[in-house]
Amino acid sequence: MDIRQLRYFIAIVEERKISAAAKKLHMSQPPLSQQLKAMEMELGSKLIERSGKFLEVTEAGNALYKNALAITQLMEDTKTEVTEVGKGVNGRLTIGVNTFSVNGMPEILKEFHTQFPKITYEIQQNESTHLCQLVRDRIVELAIIRLPLPLDDFSVLHLCNEPFYFITSKEAPAFDEDVSLAEIQQFPLLFPSTEGLGVHYLIQEAFSRFKLHPTIIGGCSDISLLMDLVAANFAASIVPETLLQRFRGHPINAHRIASKTELSGSVGLIWLKDHSLSKAAQNFIKLFQDV
Repeated sequence: MDIRQLRYFIAIVEERKISAAAKKLHMSQPPLSQQLKAMEMELGSKLIERSGKFLEVTEAGNALYKNALAITQLMEDTKTEVTEVGKGVNGRLTIGVNTFSVNGMPEILKEFHTQFPKITYEIQQNESTHLCQLVRDRIVELAIIRLPLPLDDFSVLHLCNEPFYFITSKEAPAFDEDVSLAEIQQFPLLFPSTEGLGVHYLIQEAFSRFKLHPTIIGGCSDISLLMDLVAANFAASIVPETLLQRFRGHPINAHRIASKTELSGSVGLIWLKDHSLSKAAQNFIKLFQDV
């Protein structure tokens, strides 16, 4: 028994006449009668009985009718869902986000949700190097990472460059203007990452480029704790502008690091090269391109 036969049976039950059902189905009466007999033979049960001018459904026929309605509706729902997923209207967006995120990310996701309200989300937060591996392993389709990183396997959409800031507690002396790396190398610095990873490497490389030797007392990947430690005058730190915007109003001093030091962070959206992206992911990339 197939979906076509189920639709035939639904029509017979609802029209209560073979002739009326055949007319509704745009077919002749004899083939429809043959299909009904074939279903009864396959199921080994009488499905329809004649009562005067009309057909009546048997108990077995009523059970088939209820299930036929559910099955045909499920088939229609499935066709609709598959079509919507193919168009990116429905489906799932899997995306990795760097620990420091990207400025305006909540607003971008809100706009995407407004355009595609049926999309569901899997958002993973991690360090950029690990996010690259999640994309390679196809655990997420897209990732927003901080550069530079080896990206031979990926297509990259550059999103922005942002400056870094030197932050201290309110108890520390404030600078009147932008600061240089040379001016802050003697401060005890707690980096916003662990050694060997993205931002930690970026900051250390900038000091090395100018042959400076910063006083590094450690790293802290828990950004909320890092900000509290700086506010408590445990140490100073160097952070990207996005982080300051997330912790606006925190009791700290923030001084932009002079642009001549070339300490700035580049943020990019990545996905695997030569890999077919879901339509949801394609639509998300397009939203970033249009911003």
